[in-house]
Amino acid sequence: MDDLIIREAHLDDLPGLLKFEQGVIHAERPYDDQIRPGSIQYYDLAALIQGQDSVVMVAEYQGELIASGYADIRVQKPYYLGDRYAYLGFMYVLPAYRGNNIINHILDAIKLWSADRSISQLWLEVYEENKSAIRAYQKAGFQKRLGEMRLTI
Repeated sequence: MDDLIIREAHLDDLPGLLKFEQGVIHAERPYDDQIRPGSIQYYDLAALIQGQDSVVMVAEYQGELIASGYADIRVQKPYYLGDRYAYLGFMYVLPAYRGNNIINHILDAIKLWSADRSISQLWLEVYEENKSAIRAYQKAGFQKRLGEMRLTI
């Protein structure tokens, strides 16, 4: 994929990014029965694109958006090392382009963006049942830490 371009998203990219968001939601629904049915939104993509402490990265191939991911700088809990970290989300690759390590290119761009802001910790959440995503993140150097537990009463 020699023509692959990784860049920061622009507001003009919103229509494609909103479709990616629905792709993320569709992919996550089988893992979480608490996600509301119907049309929902996870992210304020315009705010993430325009924010000083956030970035949305996209992969573009032959003029088409094919992948995305965001980083949002957040305040670290006082008992952890460092005072800020970058929380990652919105990792999505169009199905036709999966298996080409595109998410690694997005992650590399986010790492550079974060390092330029003196951020040394990247955090993300992934459903335990989403084995392919876990493998991809581990391949990129992420380590599993804390699991989430939930009880509906």
